[in-house]
Amino acid sequence: MEIPVYLFTGFLESGKTTFLQESLEDEYFNDGDRILVLICEEGAEELEPERFAQEDVFIEVIDSPDMLSAKRLGSMAGMYSADRIIIEYNGMWKLTDLVNSTPDNWVLYQNMMFADSGTFLNYNANMRELVADKLRLCDCVVFNRFKDDMDKMEFHKIVRTFNRKADILYEYSSDRVEQDDIPDPLPYDMDSDIIEIEDDDYAVWYRDVNEETPDYEGKTVKVKGRILTGGGLPKGCFVLGRHVMTCCVDDIEFCGVVCRLNKDDKVNTVKGYKNGDWVEVSAVITEEYHKTYNGEAGPILNITYVGSTEEPEEEVAVFY
Repeated sequence: MEIPVYLFTGFLESGKTTFLQESLEDEYFNDGDRILVLICEEGAEELEPERFAQEDVFIEVIDSPDMLSAKRLGSMAGMYSADRIIIEYNGMWKLTDLVNSTPDNWVLYQNMMFADSGTFLNYNANMRELVADKLRLCDCVVFNRFKDDMDKMEFHKIVRTFNRKADILYEYSSDRVEQDDIPDPLPYDMDSDIIEIEDDDYAVWYRDVNEETPDYEGKTVKVKGRILTGGGLPKGCFVLGRHVMTCCVDDIEFCGVVCRLNKDDKVNTVKGYKNGDWVEVSAVITEEYHKTYNGEAGPILNITYVGSTEEPEEEVAVFY
């Protein structure tokens, strides 16, 4: 049986505990299910169980990421016959530690990140990797204690660097919450006959074509990247990609898209190219299942042209 998981992330004093307390006092949320709350960080605020809307709420403390294991977490859920799991996660721990440790039947229903607006920019400047770690997978970001003299765009840009889909909320007070409505136009024209991806826009395009693949179905793209062949790729296929840096040198990774040549095309071929060569391609995008995407559907570039090109001025693509 699947167990829904509600994940609250953020750094100390970001408002996670307050939101959790309010949720457990809400009869609509706290509707009779047996709820296991995992506290991975103890801050100034503490939960007050006597104010919860029901009694079947059980609290366990996780003191260290070493305590995160599928076996241990599964045993806790079984011990309380939990119908739902709520996790208040430690802002200094990597989310991958949690993701790799959850039992197979735990399904993430909601992932919310909370941030103190007064300290968020400082955290981003000094611990950008941890900020990015929380932002990448969240469904919603709540900026608590927001003030009228703060620049929403400054916060908006940081979120959108790592996550184009998350809702963004600015909470000035308990009775004044504003939703972010700043538009995020793509840096290229989706309605043009050929979508031309400039060198500086590769990272944004790569993320968007993977997250919003149906929007690109049947569209023609012109893009530059390095060629990758072999590695068990089917005949007539190669990978086009670039190294992308999300927030720091340590997280640089090769981000590529599967390309497929027309088997009847005698002109467009990857013969003569070696791994790492820079090429420019034109291709029609389709969404298909491919083993390179670990059995998931993803973008396929059906090549209409491939040719040598010069290396971009910046070898590593970045978000901006």
